[in-house]
Amino acid sequence: MFFNSLAFAIFLPIVFLLYWFVFNKNKSTQNALLIVASYYFYSCWDWRFLFLLVFSTFLDYYTGIQIEKGKSERSRKFWFWLSISANLGFLGIFKYYNFFASSFADLFSALGFQASPILLKVILPVGISFYTFHGLSYVIDIYYKRIKAEYNFIDYSLFVSYFPLLVAGPIERATHLLPQVKVKREFNIQNAKDGICQIIWGLVKKVVIADTCAVYANAIFDNYPSMNSFSLIMGAVYFAFQIYGDFSGYSDIALGVSKLFGIDLLRNFNYPYFSRDIAEFWRRWHISLSSWFRDYLYIPLGGSKGGLWMKIRNTFIIFIVSGFWHGANWTYIVWGFINAVYFLPLLLSNSNRNNIDSISLKWNFTSLRVIFSIISTFIITCIAWVFFRAKTITDAVLYLKRLVLNHDFSFQYLDNERYNYELVLLIGAFVWVEWNSRTKIEPLSGKRSSFKIALAILAIMAFGTFSDYKEFIYFQF
Repeated sequence: MFFNSLAFAIFLPIVFLLYWFVFNKNKSTQNALLIVASYYFYSCWDWRFLFLLVFSTFLDYYTGIQIEKGKSERSRKFWFWLSISANLGFLGIFKYYNFFASSFADLFSALGFQASPILLKVILPVGISFYTFHGLSYVIDIYYKRIKAEYNFIDYSLFVSYFPLLVAGPIERATHLLPQVKVKREFNIQNAKDGICQIIWGLVKKVVIADTCAVYANAIFDNYPSMNSFSLIMGAVYFAFQIYGDFSGYSDIALGVSKLFGIDLLRNFNYPYFSRDIAEFWRRWHISLSSWFRDYLYIPLGGSKGGLWMKIRNTFIIFIVSGFWHGANWTYIVWGFINAVYFLPLLLSNSNRNNIDSISLKWNFTSLRVIFSIISTFIITCIAWVFFRAKTITDAVLYLKRLVLNHDFSFQYLDNERYNYELVLLIGAFVWVEWNSRTKIEPLSGKRSSFKIALAILAIMAFGTFSDYKEFIYFQF
């Protein structure tokens, strides 16, 4: 069930009405309803994987209690590593087994040995990377005594399986979400209005921006050997806006839907394409994942407290692991490596925390430097996105090679497709709206809210009629 589907448009109002008018007696009935709704929501993809979600939930619930009750460090470590091993084991089997089997087979073949790997014919369970990380953070926090174990199975189950964030995040923390599900929620009309605005803006990002850009990005990347330099540049830009509109649009809808139920989720995007360096970009892009790796991988490895080589090592580890988290393909690993290389000069010059203030422009030289920094950061981000989008590393290298060496900057591709020049104007208008709303959660609330909402709904209906895409990109991760 997609957020941008008719089925969800029917599902959400039903759950909303039951939640506030039938199951509103206490938090237990509210939570029970949300769990049933979440399991139904998840089973719409493949009901068989619902058992994996339930098992993962019970595993972390039980091991969390055993870790807290453990009378010896040996006992606590046993339950801790049992949970970690099981979670990563399931993730590894479903998501990475075929990748490693094929990679080792290719390595042996290159060395002159014949290898016929046994590959698994399994479907990747939707959302497994996200709900696995929910459980991992919970168990880790209990082990290090940052939080207490949750003994109410209903409350814990809702923390793991809450449907707005279940399949594509944001990756929540027990310290943030569990306290909210443990109390009865009261309806707040302002929260509901804010939630509706955020849902609508998320749909604008998905239907109007991402799905429209996907038409061009897919065609250009699929036919890059015949594209000229200008088309290849636009293909990278279109994909940059496709993945941003798609993923941040999903996050906006998830946060907006959750507000309808009186629950606040972690913000996942903060206008990342207005970043002045790559460090700022990663503080603004997929914030819940970046902060997860910072807290549960980078800091335990020593963070930036050790010597120079330790800082460099830890930086490359978290970026490469972050890339690998996105998928079982060498392109994602290289994408992570490239971002680590981008980050390295900032780390070495100790300037990775320079741009933590809000962006403001005035008519002076400093503002010109800020604009240049934003544009240059966007350019190098687009270069990295080529590896993220390409099917193989070879395709990515050849794409960039042709982009640089072709030297043809005519409007080769835009002349032959719908929305041609209008798409460039549409992206420009989108950037202008986001720039003027960069201090807000979304641009639809505030002055002339009704007019902006009506315009947004009109755009969704107009572009949605011709949209060829429904699925969100991050469902595959």
